[in-house]
Amino acid sequence: MTRVSRIAPALAAFAAFSGSSLAAQSGADVARSYREAHEPEIVRDFAELLSFPNRAYTPEIVRAAEYIRDELLEVGVAAELLRIEGASPLVYGELMVPGATRTLGIYVHYDGQAVDPSNWTNAPFDPTLYTAAIPAGGQRIPLPQDGQAVDPEWRLYARSAGDDKAPIAAILPVLRSFRESGVQPTSNLIFFFDGEEEAGSRNLTQYMEENRERLDPIDIWLFFDGPAHASGRPQITFGARGSGSMEVTVYGATRNLHSGHYGNWAPDTGNVLAHLLASMKDDDGRVLVEGWYDSIDPVGDEERAALAAMPDYDGELKRELGLVRTEGEPESLAERLMVPALNVRGITSGNTGSLARNVIPNQAVASLGLRLVRGNDPRHMSQLVVNHIERQGFHVVRDDPDMATRLRYPRIAKVTGGGGSRAARTTMSDPFAQSILGAASAAADRAFGPGSLVVAPGMGGTLPLTPFTELLGKPAIIVPTANHDNNQHAPDENLRIANLWYAIDLYAALLTMPLTVF
Repeated sequence: MTRVSRIAPALAAFAAFSGSSLAAQSGADVARSYREAHEPEIVRDFAELLSFPNRAYTPEIVRAAEYIRDELLEVGVAAELLRIEGASPLVYGELMVPGATRTLGIYVHYDGQAVDPSNWTNAPFDPTLYTAAIPAGGQRIPLPQDGQAVDPEWRLYARSAGDDKAPIAAILPVLRSFRESGVQPTSNLIFFFDGEEEAGSRNLTQYMEENRERLDPIDIWLFFDGPAHASGRPQITFGARGSGSMEVTVYGATRNLHSGHYGNWAPDTGNVLAHLLASMKDDDGRVLVEGWYDSIDPVGDEERAALAAMPDYDGELKRELGLVRTEGEPESLAERLMVPALNVRGITSGNTGSLARNVIPNQAVASLGLRLVRGNDPRHMSQLVVNHIERQGFHVVRDDPDMATRLRYPRIAKVTGGGGSRAARTTMSDPFAQSILGAASAAADRAFGPGSLVVAPGMGGTLPLTPFTELLGKPAIIVPTANHDNNQHAPDENLRIANLWYAIDLYAALLTMPLTVF
């Protein structure tokens, strides 16, 4: 059934949904039965959602927001678009359940990273189905038709397939199955779908402040985002790292110079930059910026216990990624996510390959990415990097140097950017979080087998948790469902269909947790 043919009964369905009684069959059973009966349709609906371009602040993202709003209306959610001038719309929805004594906030972002179509196997907003991952020999196939069996190992390729439209594609059939079967959620539900997460969520706080009365009743926030554990097992995480970015430009002559005429005499900007970057890290990956590790909040007993209980999967992951050694060995990946990181995101100095020229570039540029942990202040960490650059003998400026500056200082570095977002982590002993953990564990057991859920104290990526934990003062945990190899932020982003099915199982379990849990 198409979106247009479903829209007419939306408001009537909402009224019937709100007044229905809890069915004897569990919500998880209802959602799974619905999914098994409608698998081709669910895949096609997901593909339709993925076809909407979704870069923040573009006119196209408004169409994506309107589509999501209309889909929520059709499954019984009182949905609307919240607007701030110059911002991407925020899709807001409410589903209030008579007699419910708790309220869950559900955060998803529907915007996506920028795309360079020339790097994709298929057009990034032309969702394309494959029999398996492309590197594993997957073959392109048409979207399934009604009555056709759907292989859970199929993969759907498109921008935001794994980050972060998949949760929306899973929430909708769960709510549709509940509405059609007379099942009610056991919590009030507030949906808060961000259209700017990949651009820093810079208007999120204003949206929250302007709608504070609607958000205050929420007991806990669930962030439906992120990948499964690298082993493929489902996981739940209690925090996320903060982030920041900086760009460093070093200067040589005022113009590019012929390398034959000026080589061995004019400053080699690529080499100057390489030495500067090498001074920031040792061969084992330890950041050498003075004070880098001083502001880390100590890891508590519950986090240490969770780290110890996580699967030892680094060996398998190294083989998958073709790595012999990793930074920080013998510490595991999970342990390394608990300390701040400084990474070189990109370097530019002249050209390579067929475009290489016999010149000494007049400047070289590096983009630095900072990943921060609890206790780190983004501006302070950025300043530590600036201080380090100055200690290497550079005069630091914020704008391109004029001639007087060039003739005064032998080494000049322009540093731009800085700031960013702080890390957040919810205590694992929080009673609301413990209840979510119980429901997630049951769903993981059902989909992957007993004891399959991985409990992680933190996630390596960054999400805007701090406005929810600090401004609203509520716990927030991350409930990931995407396959770990989904290529998020990269070309050929994809979602394994089995992970979409798991998301449906998981969300159904979370939305129908027993009332006695909290």
